[in-house]
Amino acid sequence: MSSSHSSSSDVATQSMQQDVVSAESLPTHQNSYQWIALSVTTVGALLASIQGSALLIALPNILTDLHATFFTIMWVLMGYLLITTVLTPVVGRLGDIWGRKLLYNTGFAVFTLGSLVAGLAQPQLHGADMILGRVIQGVGGALLMTNSTAIVTDAFRKGQVGLGLGVNQIAGAAGFLLGPIVGGLLTLFSWRWVFLINVPLGIFGVLWGIWRLREPVQLKEHQHIDWLGSITLAIGLTGVLLALTMLAFPLLPTAVTYTILVIGVISLVAFAIIEPRIKEPIVQLRLFQHRLFTLANLSGLLNGIARGAVLFLLIFFLQGPYGQDPFRAGLLLAPFGAAFLLIGPLSGRLSDRIGSRLLAPIGLAISSLGLLGLATVAPTTPYWLLAIYMALMGGGSGFFASPNTNAIMSSVSPQTRGAAAGILSMLNNTGQMLSIVIVFPLALSAVPIQAMMQVFIYGGGMSQFPTALALFMHGLHTAFLVSFALSLLAMVVAALRPAH
Repeated sequence: MSSSHSSSSDVATQSMQQDVVSAESLPTHQNSYQWIALSVTTVGALLASIQGSALLIALPNILTDLHATFFTIMWVLMGYLLITTVLTPVVGRLGDIWGRKLLYNTGFAVFTLGSLVAGLAQPQLHGADMILGRVIQGVGGALLMTNSTAIVTDAFRKGQVGLGLGVNQIAGAAGFLLGPIVGGLLTLFSWRWVFLINVPLGIFGVLWGIWRLREPVQLKEHQHIDWLGSITLAIGLTGVLLALTMLAFPLLPTAVTYTILVIGVISLVAFAIIEPRIKEPIVQLRLFQHRLFTLANLSGLLNGIARGAVLFLLIFFLQGPYGQDPFRAGLLLAPFGAAFLLIGPLSGRLSDRIGSRLLAPIGLAISSLGLLGLATVAPTTPYWLLAIYMALMGGGSGFFASPNTNAIMSSVSPQTRGAAAGILSMLNNTGQMLSIVIVFPLALSAVPIQAMMQVFIYGGGMSQFPTALALFMHGLHTAFLVSFALSLLAMVVAALRPAH
């Protein structure tokens, strides 16, 4: 049995390698275009990352101005993650059929529209229109995120993909660093500008992409969309992730939540039965015959679960026990983004030379040390030590991310890079959502809602709630220890990958 499996895997691998060779030799791959493509995707990465970290700073003002509840505000965050997770595999496949340029530019336009809707949210609706705006942003984010990875991989020649992906990460890290500053400054005028500032930037991104992007990979003709697979996958992912999120942040009766979960599970089972029988499936399961592709994606999923909620927990720690206001708390997160900014491009370039087999587990080991350190923090921990723990986490994440993405995208043929990017984004986003669903309740379930509101809206500590402070610190340490264990598991999985 093992020999037949090995031979089928070798055949699949040889087929992919032949496709790569033929696609990499296309004359449209020119050195000048790779930097043009990188400039376009950098604008999208910068826009999305600034939005994410700036929004964390603006959320307290949004909550009070829109008369929303704490759980509604959490759905402002979770709604975006949910919709991007559900759509990325479908978007990735559509990119292989219709082309990356069309979908990427459409993503800019949709993200801009969502920003406008969120920025014009009205108090009478208590945050409902804000959630709608974030969902629209999530549609645009899925189009941008999935296609940007494929665009960079298409544009850079073999042996330089890691460099391109690493440089593209600079924009994400820079946006994370700039976000708290931008968010704090814009919030001085109005939290609405955190969203409305995206409108002119988004319009510029659309025009820049239309003018400069092209399709460097020749797409296969007469491809079809797997509607049945798309629908069952979308219903399944939405049902399972929505139900799990509802359990952590309840908005509906428990019976309704469990009904949604059952529908989601049934739909995913139907998808797993149907998909192998589809000639042109929405998720190409044959890609998982490649051991490198499978293990790299699995380690990415586990890493997402391990660190997806860490920044949210740090924000609560800095504003609560550490006694900082929201703006200053955002600035104190700088070591994480700075380390990611410095290490990401270097590890990406290094992965072009030596592969990801050593780099990925080393990065996860470094990140694990940072998580273990964070499991020991206290309100009296000096900032320099806290900064070291955050830098270890950020540097380790940067050391892992670029080589791991390079391994995934380089292990498939150019004609299936959209599907591969969709799977990558889906699993990364699923990891982040599961992280919030698992870790957040560990840290906050025992903390009274009044104490959470005090921290979230005003910052400045938990001096009025000494009992809540002890409960929060115990939950925080438990959450970081669980994240540490998951990161170690991701490291083991990453170490099992074949040479790349």
